[in-house]
This record gives sequence, C-alpha cells and structure tokens, in this order.
Amino acid sequence: MSSDTETKQWKTLDKDLNRISQVEYATQYVSRPLIGTGISLAFIVIAATIAAVTFGQAEGGVLVVAAAAVGAYMALNIGANDVANNMGPAVGARALTMGGAIVIAAICESAGALLAGGDVVSTISKGIIDPASVADARTFTWAMMAALISAAVWVNLATLVGAPVSTTHSVVGGVMGAGIAAAGLAAVNWPNMGAIAASWVISPVLGGAIAALFLAFIKYRIIYQDDMIAAARRWVPVLVGIMAGAFAAYLSVKGLKRVVKIDIPTALMIGVAVGALAYVVTAPLIRHQSKGMENRKKSLKTLFGLPLVLSAGLLSFAHGANDVANAVGPLAAIVHAQEFGAFAGKVAIPTWVMVIGALGISFGLVLFGPKLIRMVGNQITKLNPMRAYCVALSAAITVILASWLGLPVSSTHIAVGGVFGVGFFREWETERRARKAKTDRPVKTIAVEERRRRKLVRRSHFMTIIAAWVITVPAAAVLSGVIFLILNAVFA
Repeated sequence: MSSDTETKQWKTLDKDLNRISQVEYATQYVSRPLIGTGISLAFIVIAATIAAVTFGQAEGGVLVVAAAAVGAYMALNIGANDVANNMGPAVGARALTMGGAIVIAAICESAGALLAGGDVVSTISKGIIDPASVADARTFTWAMMAALISAAVWVNLATLVGAPVSTTHSVVGGVMGAGIAAAGLAAVNWPNMGAIAASWVISPVLGGAIAALFLAFIKYRIIYQDDMIAAARRWVPVLVGIMAGAFAAYLSVKGLKRVVKIDIPTALMIGVAVGALAYVVTAPLIRHQSKGMENRKKSLKTLFGLPLVLSAGLLSFAHGANDVANAVGPLAAIVHAQEFGAFAGKVAIPTWVMVIGALGISFGLVLFGPKLIRMVGNQITKLNPMRAYCVALSAAITVILASWLGLPVSSTHIAVGGVFGVGFFREWETERRARKAKTDRPVKTIAVEERRRRKLVRRSHFMTIIAAWVITVPAAAVLSGVIFLILNAVFA
C-alpha cells in the first residue's frame, strides 16, 4: 500500500511540476513583447536625459527634452516599419537569416545616418507649409511637436497591423495638419501636396514595372535557356554590373549629401564607371563559382545570393542617410527655435540629435522589425534570390529615374511595389505559359475558386497595404491637427 501511495504522490508531484513549467512558458511568451517595450522606454528616457544635459539649462529646455523623447519614439518606429522594405526580400529569399539581416541593417542604417545623413534639413518638410504663416516661434514649436507625435503614432499603428507605410508621407501629413490647425488651409502649398499625392501612384507602379522587367529578362535570358549555367555566366556579371552602377549612382545622389553634393549627370557617370568595374571583377568570379554546377534553377540561386546581400546592405545605408531626417528633422527645428527664438527654413542638425535618430532606428529594427520583414519577405508573394534581386535593383533604379525626372517618390512604396510587380508578373507568366503549353488540363477547365486560390500575390495583404498608403497623409494630418490644438490650448 505504501508503495502505491508513494507512486501516486510522485505522479501528482509530476503533474504539479508540469503545470508550473507550463505557467513559466506561458509567462515567458506573454512577457516577451514587454521586453521590447521596456527597452524602448529606456531608450526614450536616455534620449530625454541627453537633451536635458545638453540643453536643459537654457530657456525652453523642457520643450527640447520633450521633443527629444518624441523624436526617439519616432526613430524607433522608423526602424520597426521602414527598414523591412530593404531587408524583407533578402530574408524572404533565404539569402539572409533574420538575425543576419537585423545585424547588417542595424550597422548599415547607423552608418548611413551618422556618416552621410544630411546635416541640413528642411524643417518645413518639403515646402508643405508657407513659413510666413507660422512666423511665431511658439506656434512653430507646437506645430513641429504635433507633426512629430502624429507621424510616430501613425507609423506605430501601421506596424501593429502589419502595413509598411511611408514615414516621409507620415511626417508630411503631420506638418500639413499642424499647419492647417495653426494658420488655416491657405498656409498649405497645395501644388507640392498634389505632387506628393501623385507619388502614391508613381512610386509603386514604377518600382513594380522595373522589377517585373528585370525578372522577365532573367527568366527569358537565363532560366528558360537549355543551358542555364552557360547563360548565367554570360548575364549574371552584366546584372551585377547594372546593380553596382545603379547603387553607386543612388548613393551619390541620396546618400552622400553631407560629404559632397552631386548632380544627376555626374552621378550617372559615376554609376557607369563603377558598373563597368564591377562587371570586369565579377565575370571571372562567376565563371569560377559556376564550375561543376548542375543545370537547374537551384544552382542559379547560389549565384544571386551574395549580390542580393550586398544590395540589401547598400539600400539600408542609403535609407539611414536619407530618412533619419524624418525622425530628427522636426526635433532639430524645435532645438533651433528654442535656442534662437525664431524658426528657420533650414537648420543644422546637432550631433547628439543625429545620434538619437541613428540609434533609435537601429533599436526599433532589432526590437520590432521582424514582423514587417516577414510581411514584405514572405507574406505578399514567394521570393527567391532572383526575384528579390529584381526588387532591390528596381528600388535603386527607380529613385535615380525619379530624381532625374524631378518626381517625389517614396522608398517604401517603391520597394513594396517591386514585390507586388514580381508577384503579378509571375501570375501573368504562369497563366500565359499554361495556355501556350496546351496541356491535358488546360487552365480554362480549372474552377474559378481554384484559380483564385492559386494567385501568387495574396490579395488581402495587397488591399491592406494599399489602404494604409492612401490614408497615411490624411490620417497623420487629422491626428496632428488635433494634437496641435490640444497642445496650444493646454500650454497657452
């Protein structure tokens, strides 16, 4: 009896211990999101402390401290949302692990922000508001604060629902809404707003079209050839040369403003020279790498892996250089207004402000970036190294074309548009080849529901992202206007 009793006691103890372990696992699972939130709050407090030490003794120091905290919050959200567009395709194509992508992006984003981030930023974002309408330094400060808060909150909400949105458009909407609340509709530069609205269509369509064209080139010149490896030896160095040239021109125009200002013709010449050099260096390497490879598509993926990783790093560097201003531009404007008692159309960004922006983007990426990276890389359409390479290449080329034509475009819309372009091209090409093949089971005999299920682009994500793009500017504007009125009423 005592033996049976002891056995029952041990079984009961095992069950109790199992319940405790399950509770521990559940606690760890629930608390995991809180770790990111806790680190984010700590970073915001540190940013505010840096502002207090640097500027706290001067008049208006409290406002600068508050603005630094909001700027840090905005930088975290940019890292969580925007950086996914650069790293998502490489992760989705399995050219990079999630950990590797985060490390490369964090380093390249920080380097781009600190080494090549614009040291002079337009504080009235892209000429949206007439400076004369907010000539009062106090009104200007509240307008910039409202714009910063609204943009950060909107990007945060978009990240929570899994929609990659343009942080530039969020800031523009915030500035517009605060400007309208402060000085009325007449304060807005409507032609500039019209150009930005046009970019909602131009950016994704152009990015998608260029990505689809390059994918078509790869399919018809390499994948559909009888000897894919021989075709790859001929064309992959050309594609790498185009990529190197495009990124050289891209970085010359967008990423090196702080070092030297380069016009479009000079950037294109730099791109041609770098592209030619890359071709000369790459051709023998590809020949060596392809020796002994089997004549199948899996072998081709290996040849595109390294160029894809390099392109993702270069995109992150350029993004850090170009978009850090979305986090710290309004903050720099507030610092200037409080320091000199007046606003300025352009201000220099203090080093401590730039550091907050750079570190905030990196922290946001590490803590919250994986969700959007998976969305862009895996959940819109299936990517492999060739398709992801086309997306990265289209991003660089589209920005160069847009700069040359003077069109305002969004890097977020271009990259995601490239993913859509690749997916829709695959849908079209699959159906075209099926019809041409005239197999025993032609496409026309497949039920409508089954054909809908076979779509290569997930329509639910497509509609969610498009809706988020369309409402970004008006949503940020309304939110900013309300915040401005509250701030103005509370601190009047």
